[in-house]
Amino acid sequence: MAAALSFCLALSATCALAQDAPQMNLPRVKISAGMHLIDAQVAQTPEQRATGLMFRREMPQHEGMLFVFEQPADQCFWMKNTLLPLTAAFVANDGTIVNLADMKPQTTNPHCSAQPVRYVLEMNKGWFAKRGIKAGSKLGGQPFEVRN
Repeated sequence: MAAALSFCLALSATCALAQDAPQMNLPRVKISAGMHLIDAQVAQTPEQRATGLMFRREMPQHEGMLFVFEQPADQCFWMKNTLLPLTAAFVANDGTIVNLADMKPQTTNPHCSAQPVRYVLEMNKGWFAKRGIKAGSKLGGQPFEVRN
């Protein structure tokens, strides 16, 4: 019984530590935004999406995180435990950016899609603006390819 209790305590301590650490080993996908190439981590499970970019202290300029949902819906994001300023692109099935939202670190203000979307791409704050990418621009890559 004591051994089982020790194991459970050790397991819960490990889980608590994992919640305070960034997720760095998600699958990746290449996304194009005009002539720019993005190396995006893919968050597709509820747990991966809930953690997102929390606890990351830096992110290279060409990297981001693509949140993939099962079906289009109104999506809202906040920045609790997220240390980096980010811009979220709310993206339709075909890769069209519906709207963009700049988000301040460690805030709980909701930032929502203007219409139901299946994808949200988070990049360093200002990444889209510096490249002239805005609502109506189209992203390319495997996630946005037409499915028959």
